[in-house]
Amino acid sequence: MVYRILADGRWVGGAVVSIDAETQHNELDFFYVQKTEIGHGIGRQAWMAIERHYPDTKVWTTHTPDFEKRNIHFYVNVCGFSIVEYFHSLHPDPNHSSEPDLQGDGGMFRFEKRM
Repeated sequence: MVYRILADGRWVGGAVVSIDAETQHNELDFFYVQKTEIGHGIGRQAWMAIERHYPDTKVWTTHTPDFEKRNIHFYVNVCGFSIVEYFHSLHPDPNHSSEPDLQGDGGMFRFEKRM
């Protein structure tokens, strides 16, 4: 599912989620808030709305690059996710191809939120 995040009728972000109706282990594939809108609670409100929309979810999973400190803070401290795995060149993610365009060694954190 693709969602548009609106604030006062303006398009300020978006989210893409993959829902597994059988297992209820769902994935936040993509999430963003426009840079000029960061720090106003829009991301927190949007994430809470997504959680409310999928009340049967058992586990949410998402990923972010290791250099994205703001994202790491958001997922862990604001949304309640936990870091459960760190993928890098010596421990690659078996489910995703490597991302050669990322900074550093392309390290990615995997987060989970158990509901």
